[in-house]
Amino acid sequence: MTAVLEVSGLKTHFFTHAGVVKAVDGVDFTVSKGEVMGLVGESGSGKSITGFSILGLIDQPGRIVEGAIRFNGEDIANAPEAKLKAIRGNKISMIFQDPMMTLNPVLRIDTQMMEAILAHEAVPKKEAWERSRDALGLVGIPSPEERLRAYPHQLSGGMRQRVSIAIAFLNKPDLIIADEPTTALDVTIQAQIIYEAQKLTRQTGTAMIWITHDLAVVAGLADRISVMYAGRIVEQGQTDDVIDRPLHPYTVGLLGSVPTANNRGERLFQIEGMTPNMLALPEGCAFAPRCGSASAACKVPPPVEHIADRELRCYHPQAQVAAQ
Repeated sequence: MTAVLEVSGLKTHFFTHAGVVKAVDGVDFTVSKGEVMGLVGESGSGKSITGFSILGLIDQPGRIVEGAIRFNGEDIANAPEAKLKAIRGNKISMIFQDPMMTLNPVLRIDTQMMEAILAHEAVPKKEAWERSRDALGLVGIPSPEERLRAYPHQLSGGMRQRVSIAIAFLNKPDLIIADEPTTALDVTIQAQIIYEAQKLTRQTGTAMIWITHDLAVVAGLADRISVMYAGRIVEQGQTDDVIDRPLHPYTVGLLGSVPTANNRGERLFQIEGMTPNMLALPEGCAFAPRCGSASAACKVPPPVEHIADRELRCYHPQAQVAAQ
């Protein structure tokens, strides 16, 4: 498959008075045309900063200090702002967790959607309006012409998020970065949003990075999963492989904490401890203080290894799986 995005050795650090926060510390992954990659991890793991780095949305005191972000073969890491402005919302779109970060509360939906088109294309306003109407229909919004005349506050949370997704697809981007877009929605609406996003990627061939803390969300959505912890990807592979046969103890812990029909009435598994202070990361493997399999070897940062068609950073993968 054709690679739309190739991230290699990406490091995004924040230089604060208290010290250097290595929010993203050597991240590598590839996203191909029409593929959905799930980027999973607890809050503070560096998922969103990875997405913002791709779009060049890192403000001071943060900056990309190392690595490459190749979009359609061109490295856009630390590209000039004019170059990034031409890409944002056009070739690469982003769906934020809170749709009100995308939508202006004092402008009608049609005004905002048409502006998203006219900012990148010189087309008649009538055509921009028609494309906006059709985009709302694609994400399952009933009576799209009526919704275009509405203001954001007149729509429900789920409807506003659908509008945000429609805006993301307006200019037929090559890549969409979805930053936990269903977190604030109830389960029914969440399922509908995931279905619409998956359907649109299949129809348009758009690549997508779906950022979330919930493995259950990406289990039925993503083609591949990358599990992130303390600024690094600790495990990545095909979704079915990662879900059915997790290798990294952190992935095992995340899956164990998800309620299923098999553990009904049982106490859910809990990963001991808290995510580390990014200003004072432990020596070696950052997950070692919370890991029941940690040993003296974990005092040295684990290299990336390929085990069972998986990329893994761990000295102690799940023995019963690694032996297969």
